[in-house]
Amino acid sequence: MADEHLSPLDLAFWNLDSPGHPMHLGAVAVFDRDPERPVDADGLAALLTARAEAVPRMRQRVKDVWYGVGGAAWAADEHFDARHHVHAVRRADAWAAVAELMSRPMDRHRPPWEVYVIEGAPDAPFRVLVKLHHALADGLRAVEFGAALLDQGARTLTPSPAPVSAPAPAAPRTGAEAAVPAQVRSPGIHLPALPLPDPRQVVASLPDRVREAGRALGIGSAVLRASLDPGGPAALGAAWTPGGAERRFATASLDVDDLHRVRKTSGGTVNDVVMAVVAGALRRWMEARGDDPAGPGPRALIPVARRRRRGVRGGRGNRISGYLLRLPVGEPDPLARLRDVRAGMDRNKDAGPDTGPGAVALLADSVPPLAHRFAAPLLAASARLLFDVLVTNVPMLDVPLTLDGCRMTELYPIAPLARGQSLAVACSTYRRRVHIGLLADAESLPDADTLAAALHGALAELLDACG
Repeated sequence: MADEHLSPLDLAFWNLDSPGHPMHLGAVAVFDRDPERPVDADGLAALLTARAEAVPRMRQRVKDVWYGVGGAAWAADEHFDARHHVHAVRRADAWAAVAELMSRPMDRHRPPWEVYVIEGAPDAPFRVLVKLHHALADGLRAVEFGAALLDQGARTLTPSPAPVSAPAPAAPRTGAEAAVPAQVRSPGIHLPALPLPDPRQVVASLPDRVREAGRALGIGSAVLRASLDPGGPAALGAAWTPGGAERRFATASLDVDDLHRVRKTSGGTVNDVVMAVVAGALRRWMEARGDDPAGPGPRALIPVARRRRRGVRGGRGNRISGYLLRLPVGEPDPLARLRDVRAGMDRNKDAGPDTGPGAVALLADSVPPLAHRFAAPLLAASARLLFDVLVTNVPMLDVPLTLDGCRMTELYPIAPLARGQSLAVACSTYRRRVHIGLLADAESLPDADTLAAALHGALAELLDACG
């Protein structure tokens, strides 16, 4: 089976990765204990190891390629052993364990994923943390990977073949590949055939190329203008540490019925209400710290999935764009904050996800592979110029899920932190609750628990205002 090249956006995520700011996302599932038996963290780890063996993508690593200089491809890891990726952890403070594990970079020479069974205090629910590099999956694909490890998903999987101990015999070489001298070929080099393009196809593709170039120019101009706007509160700027950045992790859980009650009273969408709750929580958090919430609000980058949009080609790689929204934390009236959020999101939706500064991810398609490697450090350092906080909504299967018969009660997604930023907010709806995971830079935002509690206060404030 031929190796699959990383998509331009996946290649960008891979090159943006650094020890201090690893580009992996994650999710923490909370499970009730079975009252008939104690939790066996080692046994659960063994079960998850066996199930991970059956997911083909989890057996692949990223390797450099010769053709497409600077590019990379997914290739089978001939030394794959899922036991290197699945671990049991025993720690009384489970959330502190999550924060510590999310701060650790992954081994880039192995398939980029990890799973941890976290056994906390006696008689407390146990947790399972899944870490996936952003090049491996976006939020929707991460849900698919996670579901494959649970009881329901495992029933649909068949074991993958065992790792190949020796390379298969090479197929006869033809075309451009046959012209490559033998001394430059090696088992670690990916050399696809390079047929000459059909001139008619080249001519037919010119209008699309022109449109893509025009779109890229428009997005680039919007990104430049947005980067010149004043940044948000200084409290959301993270320390510029070169590596080993420590994290904090906190959670909140909101009732979906409460969010719908606000929506029915004020209009808009549930996502608008969630964004208004985040804005209200940031205001409360700043006031508790003694900071003035007046002035330019923080700029929130809101990822938008494009995989199912008409005209967008499918594929296994990330297909995301985004909206940029300035959160109205300076507005004291909760309903006015919600109206401001609605107006901003309506403008974004009218323009569409393929335009504006929030569509910065689409620029990856216009950059050659080698440029990704050279541009990654510059882009990582400039993220703070474009947005102050990431707020993402991860879709989730809203059906009862179990692991080894234990019921999953909560699921908290985790988004990565860009360099120079202190907060990423990820939301997911499961069993009539919106579960919110906050990943924070420990030096700049050590009080992540205070911000998590402020989310409940901001929703209560909205409910009171709705009467």
